[in-house]
Amino acid sequence: MKPIIADGSDYFGESGFPIMVGRSRLIDIPASSRDLTEIEHSHDFCELVIVARGQGFQSLEGMDLLISAGDVFLLQGRQRHFFHDRKNLELINVMYDPAQIELPENDLRRMPGYCAMFLLEPTYRKQHRFASRLHLKRVQLAKILAISDEMERECRDKPPGYEVVLRTKLVELIITLSRTYKQGDSTESQALLRVGEVIGAMENDFSNDWKLDALAEIAHMSKNNLLKVFRKATSQTPINYLMRLRIQRAMEMLQKTDQTITEIAFAVGFNDSNYFTRQFRRVVGMPPSRFRHQQP
Repeated sequence: MKPIIADGSDYFGESGFPIMVGRSRLIDIPASSRDLTEIEHSHDFCELVIVARGQGFQSLEGMDLLISAGDVFLLQGRQRHFFHDRKNLELINVMYDPAQIELPENDLRRMPGYCAMFLLEPTYRKQHRFASRLHLKRVQLAKILAISDEMERECRDKPPGYEVVLRTKLVELIITLSRTYKQGDSTESQALLRVGEVIGAMENDFSNDWKLDALAEIAHMSKNNLLKVFRKATSQTPINYLMRLRIQRAMEMLQKTDQTITEIAFAVGFNDSNYFTRQFRRVVGMPPSRFRHQQP
């Protein structure tokens, strides 16, 4: 039997607002016909899972992972998963579609903890046998549950402005979890944080003339090991990541400022405006002048 693909439209309600918080108390009878917690499925949105109490197993892409109260992890779209052999297992499911939400991704990627938990950990979960997950202590869990409880009430009651509150609380939740992940002490999470430091350094200073030696020093890794880990996590080399980051910032400046193309090229870290134009065309598919003229 093929796994079910859950569509976001079935979860985000009539309004279609792409943030929803649900609670799964796993008993013998599913909470609803849409409750796929114990049925293998994937979905076309992100799901942040908070284990509020109890324990059980998560089957992820065919591998069983033990989960318990305090565990928090991100399920990305199209990952096959379900939960089984639960013991008083209670889950908080924060579902959101990042493609439809204007999250401050540029600012979030400046946080090593965000890069490690939300970008890298899902990729390395199987290899690390879940050892790089975030596990909250009791006081930390209580703080996260308070935020998710407020989000759940907003989803249920839908008072005027609930969309703004949900978006704001989602960002608060992500930042709080990212800061907490930064405090992790497992060997596996520290390895991801070192790569997160590299991404954060480039995001914070993208115009700097970064060299692989300097990035490897930040990560406390050899150049070869950094290349291997970074490529697996992002499907790019650090230098290609930096190039695309600069082009992204240039696109924003072309849309929002009246600076010349040469001024923008220098501002984002290029020393040659012709080289900038060639790279921009390679990444975007058109020269920066045409990109600017096509903007409304």
